Amino acid sequence: MTIQIGNAPCSWGVEFPDDDRNPPWETVLDECAQAGYTGIELGPIGYMPEDPAILGDALKKRALELIGGVVFQPFHDPDAWDKVLDASVRTCKSLKAHGAQHLVLIDSISPRRAPTAGRADEAEQMDAAEWVAYRDRIAEIAKMGAEEYGLTVGMHAHAAGFMDFEPELERLLDEVDERVLKICFDTGHHSYAGYDPVAFMKRHIGRISYMHFKDIDPAVKADVVANRTDFYKACGQGIFCNLGQGDVDFPAVRQVLLDNGFDGWCTVEQDCDPTLDVRPMDDARANRQYLESIGFN
Repeated sequence: MTIQIGNAPCSWGVEFPDDDRNPPWETVLDECAQAGYTGIELGPIGYMPEDPAILGDALKKRALELIGGVVFQPFHDPDAWDKVLDASVRTCKSLKAHGAQHLVLIDSISPRRAPTAGRADEAEQMDAAEWVAYRDRIAEIAKMGAEEYGLTVGMHAHAAGFMDFEPELERLLDEVDERVLKICFDTGHHSYAGYDPVAFMKRHIGRISYMHFKDIDPAVKADVVANRTDFYKACGQGIFCNLGQGDVDFPAVRQVLLDNGFDGWCTVEQDCDPTLDVRPMDDARANRQYLESIGFN
């Protein structure tokens, strides 16, 4: 059994490919390697080069493995299907070209859900027909990724989207074939939503194919939930703190992985606000050192 530790461009504030605040992709690769990681995610499609030769040479130069990629798109919006499909196909092609394994699906932030992030009892729910269409769009991309590209596809719950709270994720898992859709489990988003990450892991470890490590500052969480703070403003307030400084019990997370023979990648994703005076490499290095201190080598 081998657990490998990677990082992702979102830890450098990269959420969208065309944001002029993004650092150069070469800088992210450089700093990821210098901070002690051996793998990295693709980031939003279009951020890193889609020419396999260019990106492949850059990864090799830094001894980095491409772990996977995220499709962070509005699966909840039927009018955005062409955009969702384009991003999904391009991401699958890029991952396949580099031998990466993990395709991660995330329903992006919805204005209908943003005000109730962290408030499951107040969140608007889809009606029956809307849910079926939403579920089927997710299932279609999952099936494409798994069957056409040979990828391991994981659903990732995310604050302020329609796949946010534990019951929604469990309902989706019940309704979509496990052979095409597994779980990319994000410890921080699960805590943000008001649930216990370790308890969920114990129930569903058999379907968790990939991990995102993220921590939550409990004081900031209490404030942003109480004040219905926008997700990105919450990022700016530091809701996603360095690992080991928040309310996620990472030693317990590690033990669940070990007890169940988890073999694969765990990727640090410390979403940050690129407008702030922060040094992502310092956080990346601190997070790597913390994980080493609790037994992740």
